[in-house]
Amino acid sequence: MNDLRGLSTNHSLPVGMRRGFAPFLASLLVSMLVLLTGAYRPLQEEALPSRRLNVLFAIADDQSFPHASAYGSRLFRTPAFDQVAAAGILFRNAFVAAPQCSPSRAAILTGRNIWALAEAGTHSSLFPSSYRLFTDVMEEAGYAVGFTGKGWGPGNWKDAGRKRNPAGYEYNEIRLKDRPAAGIHATDYAANFRQFLERRKPGVPFFFWYGGEEPHRPYEAGSGRRSGIPSDVMEVPGFLPDHPEVRDDLADYAMEVGWFDRQLGEMIHLLQEAGEWEHTIVIVTADNGMSYPYAKANLQMYGTHVPLAICGPGIRRLPEGTDAMVSLADIAPTVLEMTGLPLMPGMSAVSMRPLLEGAVTDGLTALHSFIVTGRERHTHARPDNVGYPARALFDGRHLYIRNLKPDRWPAGDPPPQGAEAGQLPTGMKSIEEGYEDVDASPVKSLLIRERQRYPQLFALAYARRPAEQLYDIRQDPYCLHDLSTSKRHGSIRKRLSDQLDSTLRRQGDPRVTGGGEVFDTYPRFGNMRPFPGFRTQGVYNR
Repeated sequence: MNDLRGLSTNHSLPVGMRRGFAPFLASLLVSMLVLLTGAYRPLQEEALPSRRLNVLFAIADDQSFPHASAYGSRLFRTPAFDQVAAAGILFRNAFVAAPQCSPSRAAILTGRNIWALAEAGTHSSLFPSSYRLFTDVMEEAGYAVGFTGKGWGPGNWKDAGRKRNPAGYEYNEIRLKDRPAAGIHATDYAANFRQFLERRKPGVPFFFWYGGEEPHRPYEAGSGRRSGIPSDVMEVPGFLPDHPEVRDDLADYAMEVGWFDRQLGEMIHLLQEAGEWEHTIVIVTADNGMSYPYAKANLQMYGTHVPLAICGPGIRRLPEGTDAMVSLADIAPTVLEMTGLPLMPGMSAVSMRPLLEGAVTDGLTALHSFIVTGRERHTHARPDNVGYPARALFDGRHLYIRNLKPDRWPAGDPPPQGAEAGQLPTGMKSIEEGYEDVDASPVKSLLIRERQRYPQLFALAYARRPAEQLYDIRQDPYCLHDLSTSKRHGSIRKRLSDQLDSTLRRQGDPRVTGGGEVFDTYPRFGNMRPFPGFRTQGVYNR
């Protein structure tokens, strides 16, 4: 059941926003309070634009940079994304806070890095209600907030004391009658957005989160070729085998990227029909990288580097793109500043507003001189439900990664000895192929099956990793050559390591300041597999 706050069937705007004597009285009372306490600075109505801006936030599920036609791709066809980029700014250096769905989305909503989010910093856990969200600030200021598709998730927000999904109130009732492929989700995203707009009270500003379930797996095999994407000329990232099965699967992925974009295009049309396009900030991005080995759930580039385009009132046009480095955690302060709302305490992110409005140059370090990312537990992929903690820093050229538990398998444990022959240890009913932090796919299976044919690519995806890794991204965008032991790069490794240390200490990362094992105690509400040790769903592992 949708909560209709700010919509036509519910209450009007807060008193301080009505016309007449009430705003004057509210302002007088607030001014007296400020004089008396000197501590409280509420949002002043006169500081807002005459018409408050709407926000449409579109986030794909598992899409890597540069998989959009605005970046020059011929086979990833994204006209709606390109329209947003042409009307505003195309970003070439946007990074998620974590290469996994729910912690990445939590960072977007809070403006905090994952090590400052307790349970919400892990995948498929709780989202504590103690963390304030920019959607909360907007709702309290009279905005209608809603989402369709996938909001914050996967995870459990109800048991954490929240009254709605952190992304907003749910609009998923309208379903598709026909789908172009079995892998496409049945939610009619655009129709649900239309319903949200129709239920909104006239003149009430809105924030709407379009969370496409695409291109998350599974894909229907052959759906890409049937949609007209020629898999034989598909460009294969260097960390994957150049093999017909891989190219076919990449075409299926590209088809789902196109479906997400098609729904975005319909939403843009709805904004234009409603006369809201000129009053709406549109942000289009993805929550983490593509669902392939050595991409999603990895701190290498194809796990954390994502598309981003932003347009709207007051945002300059820079369709050729900017190299400025940004984190998706920066979206929280950006949305609040651009809509004239107060910033939340505790954010480590910075607002992109100076860049969007042209107040700063668009050079590589316009907002950040480096970006930090991290990961904790992804799926239940190891005994005792422990994760693979790692942190990374990217300075625009070099990517430094610190693997905090190098004795663990980064993609999850391999199958138990004998499992491939169908002989599982006593008490274990099934383990898929092992390496369970990698989503099941034809490409995952191919790499495991053909490990002797592709030993280096298999090792990149599944083998244990050293405590430190270093890559020159200009020369090695696929992160194939680790430079961490190179004497010539020793000073670079030391500098980036020191920068990472000081940043994590300043932000209070328990993995650096002490007590980091707490991340492995947090409950998981997703699928639990028959690994030895702790494996109880939804319970803290004390």
